[in-house]
Parts: sequence; C-alpha cells; structure tokens
Amino acid sequence: MSVQEYLDKHMLSRKIEDAVNAAVRAKTPDPVLFISNHLRKAVPSVITKVKARQILDSRGVPTVEVDLYTNKGMFRASAPSGDASGMYEAVELRDGDKGMYLGNSVNRAVKNVNEKISEALIGMDPTLQSQIDQAMIDLDKTEKKGELGANAILAVSIAACKAGAAEKEVPLYKHIAVLSGRTNLTLPVPAFTVISGGKHAGNNLAIQEIMILPIGAIKFEEALQMGSETYHHLKAVISEKYGAQGCNVGEDGGFAPNISRQVSLFVKEGLDLVKEAISRTGYNDRIKIAIDAAATDFCMGTKYDLDFKSPNKSGQNFKSGEDMIDTYKELCTDYSIVSIEDPFDKEDWEHIKHFSSLGLCQVVGDDLLMSNPKRIERAIKESTCNALLLKINQIGTVTEAIEVVKLAKDAHWGVVTSHRCGETEDSFIADLSVGLATGQIKAGAPCRGERLAKYNQLLRIEEELGDHAVYAGEDWRQ
Repeated sequence: MSVQEYLDKHMLSRKIEDAVNAAVRAKTPDPVLFISNHLRKAVPSVITKVKARQILDSRGVPTVEVDLYTNKGMFRASAPSGDASGMYEAVELRDGDKGMYLGNSVNRAVKNVNEKISEALIGMDPTLQSQIDQAMIDLDKTEKKGELGANAILAVSIAACKAGAAEKEVPLYKHIAVLSGRTNLTLPVPAFTVISGGKHAGNNLAIQEIMILPIGAIKFEEALQMGSETYHHLKAVISEKYGAQGCNVGEDGGFAPNISRQVSLFVKEGLDLVKEAISRTGYNDRIKIAIDAAATDFCMGTKYDLDFKSPNKSGQNFKSGEDMIDTYKELCTDYSIVSIEDPFDKEDWEHIKHFSSLGLCQVVGDDLLMSNPKRIERAIKESTCNALLLKINQIGTVTEAIEVVKLAKDAHWGVVTSHRCGETEDSFIADLSVGLATGQIKAGAPCRGERLAKYNQLLRIEEELGDHAVYAGEDWRQ
C-alpha cells in the first residue's frame, strides 16, 4: 500500500487539514501540541485494558485496586472495605486461605477482574457508566455480587467513572452530577469523628463514634479549619484528664480515651469532653454534635448492653428499647445532638421508627439499610428513619449508588456519603458527595492520610468552583 493509499483509506489528509485549520483559527503559539491534542480528541475513547492488583487498606487488610486504560490514559481506583455482615449488602470476595493474610487475601477477585471483567469491558465507551455497570452485574449473575466479588466490581466501576470524566474533559464531580441528572453542586458538611468507641476502639465506650458537624461555617475550607482546631483542642482536653495514653486513636482517627465504666456516664463523659473542646475553640453553636451508636454491636436479643466491652459484664446493665429511647431523648436535650446513626439494632424497626417519629434529630440508617434499595424502600414506606448512610461498597457500583441516593432524596431524606473503616487513599467519595449534592460526608477524623485524602479533595473542588461553590452549611439535611 502506498502512502497516498494509506492516507486516503483512513481519511488522514482531511483530518490533518482540519486540525491545521483549527490551529490557525486559535492562533496557537504551539501548533504541534495543538494539532496533536486536536487529533487525539477526534478519536473516540474506549476501554482498552483493565488490570487489577491486591493492595492493603488502612487496616493492613487486602483490597482490590484497578487500573483502567482508555485512549486518554490510565485511571486508578480501589475498593474500600468495612466489617461486612453479608446479610443485606454486596459481598466482598476473599480467598479464605488462612495461610495468606489470615484468610483475607483477594487474589480471586483480582483474577476475576483481569480475566472475566476485562474481557467483557474492552471496547466499551467509558462515558456509558450504566452500561458498564450493568455488563458486570450481568456477568456476575448473583443478587449480592458474590461470584465476581463486589470489591472487584466496585473498583472497576469507580475507575470507569474517572475515565468517563476524562473523556468528557470535565471534573469527576461534574461527570457524576450529569450521570445522576442533577444540576446543583454542593460542598457537604463534614461529620468529623473526634472520639471513637464500639468495635473501632479498645476503650470502654459502647457507641462507635462521637462526631462534630461545622454547620455554621461559611465555606468548606472554614469547616475543615473548625474541625481540625476542635480536634487538637480535644487532644489537649483528653491529655489533661487521662494523660497522653488517652490520646490513642481508633480505626477512623478519633481519640479513644478509656472513659468511665459507669454505664450511666459512658456517653455523657465523652460528650462532655467534646463540648469542652468546642468551647475552647470559641465556635460554640456553629459546631453541632452527632453520634453513631452502631447499636447492633451491643444488642443482645431484645436488650442493649452498654457494658458489652467490659470483660466482667454481669448483664445487670441491660437496657430495653424504651430505656434507650429515654437515653437518646436526654442526650438530644442536654447536648443538642443533631444526628444519631443506628440508634437500635438493624432488625429493631419498631424502636427506630418510634424514635424517629419524635423528630428530635436526624436518624440515620446504616446497618438498618446497608445501602440496599429493598431495605430503603421499606424504611421509606414505614417512615422508619429519615436519612441514608451511603456506603458505595455495600451496593457495589456507581450506578446503583446514584439510584439509591435518588430514592432517599425523593423521600426528602438526608444523605450522608460515608467512608469505611478500611479505607485507601482514593478520594472518590469526595467527588461523589459533591456531584450527588448529598449535603453530608462522613470520612473520619481530620487526621490520617486515607481520611484527609477525601477532605483535601473537597478543598480542591471548592477552589476550582470558585464563586460558584456552595457549602451546605445550615441546609446540611437538604
């Protein structure tokens, strides 16, 4: 084949001429670079390669990382991981070989990406997120993604989403907004974990987290400053009362002081520490307090054992659902609690509904809902709670995450975009929270790299949006 025949076959002469004309019109100072970029944009982008590997999350536990390649480059994503119950959420695929990472290795999930998912997606348009996600769901053929592994599917889904944004030449959060059909972009109010307890820390505190929400900030940058300053004042308060050992941290970066074993004082002692720290900052009512009870972890049958972490528990401190409602009512009154996550066991629909009906605060469903659309639909129908904790690995794809957020918002619920205890440096949920305008994000303490990756990305987004940046602030539940 001659050069001219080759040019004619691929219509290169016309394409090159168009590129040169575009460079002339643009009066570009670097025509070679301009023409190169112009020709590159003229080529439709497709997925050319998908490569997975095993990495470690913030707990030192294996998870899946994926590199997805298109004509535009390589796009990397990793799957977060939590303490999965496996009952209502998408299933992580782990190897189960006790001789490797105590059974937690993910080589089978990695193999599924490299062999099965890769083959199914090569040649697909990365901007077609729903089609990519559906292709993986169809390939898996199970309700909870147990064949390929939700950890495998989610990492690919996020990587594809990043590739789609690059193909459209828009920021990731704007691409997500378009996928969801939204037009408003909102910087979320961060729920900073400042004290850790429950199964996330080795202290006596039964509830899992005490958080602070800087709803009185004017912009996200100020909210992050308020959170950081309060965190450091809290460190000083704890150090004064418990010594330096009280400043050890839990999995999410919150402090884990060994507070009183007296059940009646358990939560209040921690809340008093946080109130003192807020007072020292001078922010006062501009910062609100929230808690994650994670009550499923201390529910024994129909009773709640706030002393479940005590080695010599006698059972004499068990509380009924009615007792817990009285406790939460008191906390909401005394500490102006604005949000309580999982105040009861995940199957205790009756007491969650009763408490939610009191209208004392936002009632968030985490273990109750597990980002499962069927559970969410039931909770909406029965008015069980009024907010969704969105954990993308519980549902397994970006498309399905968008769909459950729409379910919640259509019911006028609040939505909290959430991290997991096993996190990576991937900052995807920051863009997700802005693109879906969830209004709230829970990504741990204002310390530790895998947590700050999300908060720092929100700083960058706010900077990029400039005068168009909107911080949820007082409208955090909407």
